[in-house]
Parts: sequence; structure tokens; C-alpha cells
Amino acid sequence: MTREELLSALSSLRRAQTGGRRAPHKPLLVLWLLGRFAELGSTAVSYDEAEEPVSRLINDFGPAVTSPSRARERAAMPFVHLERRVWELRDRDGHVIGPDAPERGSALRARGAHGRLRPDVEKLLAEPGTLSAAVRLLLEQHFTPTLEGPICDAVGLDLAPGLDDRAHTSAERKRRRRRAGFAEEVLHAYAYACAFCGFDGALGRNPVGLEAAHVRWHSLDGPDEVDNGLALCSLHHALFDIGVLGLLPDLRIQVSELYVARGPAGRAVDGLHGQPVAVPRPGRPTVDPQFVLWHGRQVFKRPGTQAA
Repeated sequence: MTREELLSALSSLRRAQTGGRRAPHKPLLVLWLLGRFAELGSTAVSYDEAEEPVSRLINDFGPAVTSPSRARERAAMPFVHLERRVWELRDRDGHVIGPDAPERGSALRARGAHGRLRPDVEKLLAEPGTLSAAVRLLLEQHFTPTLEGPICDAVGLDLAPGLDDRAHTSAERKRRRRRAGFAEEVLHAYAYACAFCGFDGALGRNPVGLEAAHVRWHSLDGPDEVDNGLALCSLHHALFDIGVLGLLPDLRIQVSELYVARGPAGRAVDGLHGQPVAVPRPGRPTVDPQFVLWHGRQVFKRPGTQAA
């Protein structure tokens, strides 16, 4: 396998969905394995070791799940179904476990299931730039920029500028590029103020702490258009992208019932619940309802949703 073939294989990971909802289980498992490789030089791991940290990643960065038993075992699905082009899975006797095995943590533990990225994949990851290129590809294809830092922190990766040689492989060339001008158009539409709290800080003539948020993520086919954007302060952008904040169809803000805060600053977020989103300037479109529905289904942490 060449580096380009590896990145192509990672780019082709099936975007699993359950009940029409995104299920980023496989990329999160791979990202966790890449963090393990960066620390230990190996991705070999038993299911028993991987279950808790990988399930926690899926719970934190995927759609919400309310069943405690399913929440604890969400790592089972990607552990069984990760593409064998990059992954090998065996039982305690060394026998291959096929992709038709039960997606249950108890069954995998009983068989002593253990896996690793294939030896030729690990060999490539040891080459300069390959690991960081793989991480960036997975983050860009399955998540949104606000979550890249928290995910890297959670899996123990540090992608400082300059670590990635950004070779232009065919997998990288296939990525959707962001449209120049999108951010400025969104900020201008909302008069350079957060659509949730009204923050309008500036340093001289330049806004600070304000960002153009995609309602439907760019990485998941969200267009770079004003009707898919909101001007948000950095805090509310992060909370919107991780699912603490959401939108109702009438463009009122909702705060997840799963959100908790101990101090007055954190509890101030609760005060946003039910408040209307700011109206854009005349002639600029409000958020398209289809993108509001997408965010509510795919991102917002809502009690009562089914396990992905």
C-alpha cells in the first residue's frame, strides 16, 4: 500500500448512518488509533481497552444516545465493521473475526477480540507527514473546524502547523474547498454581531471573537451560502457545533437538556433558551429550514433520540 492508497482508503470510509442520522464511529475509532500510534508506535489494542475511550468519543462528538447500555458499547460497531483494507480483527486464538460478528461489547470481550491497523498501514504512518495528513483528512471529511481541536485533545494528537507536508494526493484533491468570501458575507449579513448574544467586539476596525458558522457542516455537504450561515461569537459557535445549542424551526434558540453548568458564567447559556436568533440585515436571507432540521437531527444533543 502506498501513502496515496492509504489516504484514499481513509477517504472512502463509508459514512454510516442509522435512521438517517450521521454515525461518525469509524473515523473516531481511527483517530483514536492514530493517537495511540503517535504515543506508542503501535495500534494493537483489545476491545476491552478500546471500549470505554472510543465509546466516550462517539458520545461526545456524535449524535446523542439515551440508552446507558448502548452508550457504553458504541465502540463495538466500528471495531467490527471498520474496513478490512486498513484493519484486522482477531479473537484470542488468532482467528479472524469477520464483519458479520455481533456488534455487542459483551460478545467481543468474551472472544478476547483484539485489532490493529494493518502492518503496511502502520509502516506508512511512521513516514514523515503521513499520520498528520491522515488525521487532517478524517477531521475535514467528518467534522467541522470548531471540533478539530477538542477531538485532537481527546485522542492525544498535536497537529501544530508545519507537521503536515500536505502532499497533494488524489484523496486530498477530492475535498470540497470552502468558497472565498463566505465568512465575510455572513458576518456582514448579521452586522458583525453574534446572532445569539449580540457580542460585537472589534479591535480597531476588525471584528474579534466573531466567526461564520455553518448550520449544516461544510464537511457534510453544507453550502457556503448565507442561508446556511450564522455569525456567532467563538463561545456560541463552539457550543452550536458540539450540540449544546440548537435552533427551533421558528429560529428560536434551544439549549440541550443534557447541558449542565456550575458557575454563573456557564449558567448564562441557559438564558438563551427560547430567545429569537437575530434577524439578518435587509435583503439577506434567514437560515433555510432544511439546514435547521439537519442540525437538529445530526448535531443537537437531544434527550430521547435513538442510538446511532
